[in-house]
Amino acid sequence: MHNVLVTGGAGFIGSNLIRHLLWAEPQLRIVNLDALTYAGSTMNLDDLPDPSRHTFVRGDIGDRPLVERLLREHQIDAVVHLAAETHVDRSILGPAPFVQTNIVGTFTLLEAARHFWIGEAAFPLDHVRFHHVSTDEVYGPLAPLDPPAVEDQAYRPTSPYAASKAAADHLVRAYGRTYGLPVTLSNCTNNYGPRQFPEKLVPLVLLNAVAGKPIPVYGDGQQVRDWIHVQDHCEAVEIILRRGRPGETYHVGGGAPSTNLALIQQLCALLDDKRPNSPHRPHARLIQFVADRPAHDRRYDLNLEKIAATLDWSPRESLASGLAKTAEWYLGHLEWVDSVRQQPGYVEWLERNYGARERSA
Repeated sequence: MHNVLVTGGAGFIGSNLIRHLLWAEPQLRIVNLDALTYAGSTMNLDDLPDPSRHTFVRGDIGDRPLVERLLREHQIDAVVHLAAETHVDRSILGPAPFVQTNIVGTFTLLEAARHFWIGEAAFPLDHVRFHHVSTDEVYGPLAPLDPPAVEDQAYRPTSPYAASKAAADHLVRAYGRTYGLPVTLSNCTNNYGPRQFPEKLVPLVLLNAVAGKPIPVYGDGQQVRDWIHVQDHCEAVEIILRRGRPGETYHVGGGAPSTNLALIQQLCALLDDKRPNSPHRPHARLIQFVADRPAHDRRYDLNLEKIAATLDWSPRESLASGLAKTAEWYLGHLEWVDSVRQQPGYVEWLERNYGARERSA
């Protein structure tokens, strides 16, 4: 890799990945293409290591002329495709952007890369890579005693978000098989860490608890998810880029499954320790069970044996250490939170999603 195009690089995972790559690969140059929708912010790109090797471009991945120009102008030899609409709740309230960004946008990127790398023979094909980042949600729900999903497991998405990501995955694999485009895919579990948009579960819990606001828990809170610190995810993507085999899919996860309720209780206990004088302590008393969302899958989990055996990767952070670091970051960056919360429509969306939900028994 010499020149990498990162899509969605002003978002949570993308900005953390750019930081990691600039630090880990001293010769690498990064072009960051981001539309700066509600979840992206240029504040996420403050204080990058060696910012001279980072070029930010505001634009849409669905803009084919723009993407083709960036590939040629910057001689892009690797694409890391992170740009996506990602919030399940938002996909239920309005699925159209998920189809446009996650499916049509992925198609546009694939076509541009195929045209430049294969049609124009810009580089030898063993010198380029298109890496697509996906989710564990494409596999659909697992029963309590089912083994974790493996890389060739059948897809059974149940939300508009998961269905749009599944469609994108299929397109990426099809371009690999049909056109010989050198592609890799990774399916990842729930990420958490610094700079995550505060509508997501971990920052939502932390920030509501600090403010003494109710902490909403869907249903009975017994939905099971695996959690990975974003820095571990970034290291895995870097290793896949450098050593992953074209055409292969790799599962990335934290190996730390937890029910949503147990995770929330763990975060509340963390705040009890870190803010012993808080008037809201114990913070767990703020937990409020609300009506569940439609088609809320009960359990996801990924088998991580392949990436461990073939690429010698495993997560560094335990759930306890990662959550502690995450809480420290948010408590030390409340000005970032305040600025992000001023995004147009943010408060209205929270009210639309949570305000109308009845409290459950």
